[in-house]
Amino acid sequence: MSLSASILARLQCQHQTIHELISGLPEVRVRQRAQPDKWSAFENIAHLAAYQPVFLRRLERMRKETSPEFERYVAEKDPLFPAYLERSLPALLAEIGEKRSFIYSELTGMDEETLGRTGLHPRYGLFTIGQWAEFFLLHEAHHLYTVFLQVQEQRKAFAQAGDQLHKRAADL
Repeated sequence: MSLSASILARLQCQHQTIHELISGLPEVRVRQRAQPDKWSAFENIAHLAAYQPVFLRRLERMRKETSPEFERYVAEKDPLFPAYLERSLPALLAEIGEKRSFIYSELTGMDEETLGRTGLHPRYGLFTIGQWAEFFLLHEAHHLYTVFLQVQEQRKAFAQAGDQLHKRAADL
């Protein structure tokens, strides 16, 4: 089982979408929650950064152990996640890029036998390393979509605030 062209392309480029999504939006806006009970775009980005080392540890365990079982990753239960929330946006983006290069190298350096090794997801069952790579990318894509929605909410609010300022200035 080799990695598909789709997986390889997304491993190389998908994470770069973050830059496009937040382009031109000040970090303070990226950090603001559009809805109080939902993560901000920044919190989603921090989650993506925090999950990459978890994924790398899982790959290592699958290489060394026979079908290890993994707990569901929950950011709020990760003792390292709060530190990611304290980082700057440029630092998170740089780390995501660096770790992604390492993930890409790790996965593309695996032979067919290694890619066929498995790990047990608590909800979805036994995945090969190739399937874990797909799961990793789909999980990331879900958060990218959420970042897109959060950023659009922030842009809308920012534009409305600007319109109100212009109206007030015109009334003076």
